[in-house]
Amino acid sequence: MSLDALFQPFSVKSLTIPNRVVMAPMTRSFSPGGVATEQVADYYRRRAEGGVGLIVTEGTGVARPASLNDPAVPRFHGESELAAWQNVVNAVHGAGGKIAPQLWHVGAVRTRSEDWTPPGPYDSPSGLSRPGKQFGDPMSDADVADAIDAFGRAAGEAKRMGFDAVELHGAHGYLIDQFFWEGTNVRTDGYGGATLPERARFAADILKAVRAAVGPDYPVILRISQWKQQDYDVKLAKTPAEMTAWLEPLADAGADVFHCSQRRFWEPEYEGSDLNFAGWAKKLTGLPTITVGSVGLSGEFIAAFGGEGSQPASIDGLLERLERGEFDMVAVGRALLQDPEWVQKIREGRTAELKAFERQAMGVLY
Repeated sequence: MSLDALFQPFSVKSLTIPNRVVMAPMTRSFSPGGVATEQVADYYRRRAEGGVGLIVTEGTGVARPASLNDPAVPRFHGESELAAWQNVVNAVHGAGGKIAPQLWHVGAVRTRSEDWTPPGPYDSPSGLSRPGKQFGDPMSDADVADAIDAFGRAAGEAKRMGFDAVELHGAHGYLIDQFFWEGTNVRTDGYGGATLPERARFAADILKAVRAAVGPDYPVILRISQWKQQDYDVKLAKTPAEMTAWLEPLADAGADVFHCSQRRFWEPEYEGSDLNFAGWAKKLTGLPTITVGSVGLSGEFIAAFGGEGSQPASIDGLLERLERGEFDMVAVGRALLQDPEWVQKIREGRTAELKAFERQAMGVLY
């Protein structure tokens, strides 16, 4: 199929990107002590040189004691940490690229390290890591307010440093998503409730704080998912009407773009339509959306953690959906993780040079 749709510029507020390819956020754990290194800056610079339209960084922790569960994941607060991110921004901009940090709080997700624990209690809406699984204590009103403020302050720093947009991680069973999910949010105050719109108040208040910090013209992306790492079969919004009730208040609160995470982008979200998650989010809200999920590869990313490799796969189906306007941008993860020239190769028709994905790539900064 024609590549024209993939290589059309796209604008949202103050951001204009030269094509529709977004580098998906991928945790890399190459920032000792939470400080991104020169190697991390080079890693992102190479993707900018390779023609990625917008880079969304790996998740980076906001200023809460247990916002991260890994000491080698970068933080987005502190003098040395922010200076390191400034170096990343400069490197990407020097290569002609655009970049947004993904602001992250993991919530009630246990540390992956055997000899390190976060320097404070885990945050979660109800002291649950999954339905029925106690893990710490519920966040107090003061904790909730401080977490909201931490996201707002981080977004303000992102704009100050010259990042081109900001993304909030509200997916995959991490803190914001733990508030969305009835299985982990059983609060009875204003941040809980029987309905998804009630449980979305935490995310809406974060979006309002972020918007207040960055102003009206700065692009704010919200990453969302139906599935959780705790349960791949969860569906927060079981019908289009429920999705509308979930997403419209988030759009009103300040989200400009929904980054709709699913494990395989080609899977329909609801019976009776071939629209995927990003397609439905765009149809129901009118906002731009980013699709993601095994783009350009034969296997899905969860299996990669178990050692499964993936071969290059056709993107004709993706191009067809993009051409008809189902979504606006396409996030590419593992294909770009292993090959910084993936975009150039696609644009130039060098498909024979596309690389297979091997699990070992997750342990190297190419």
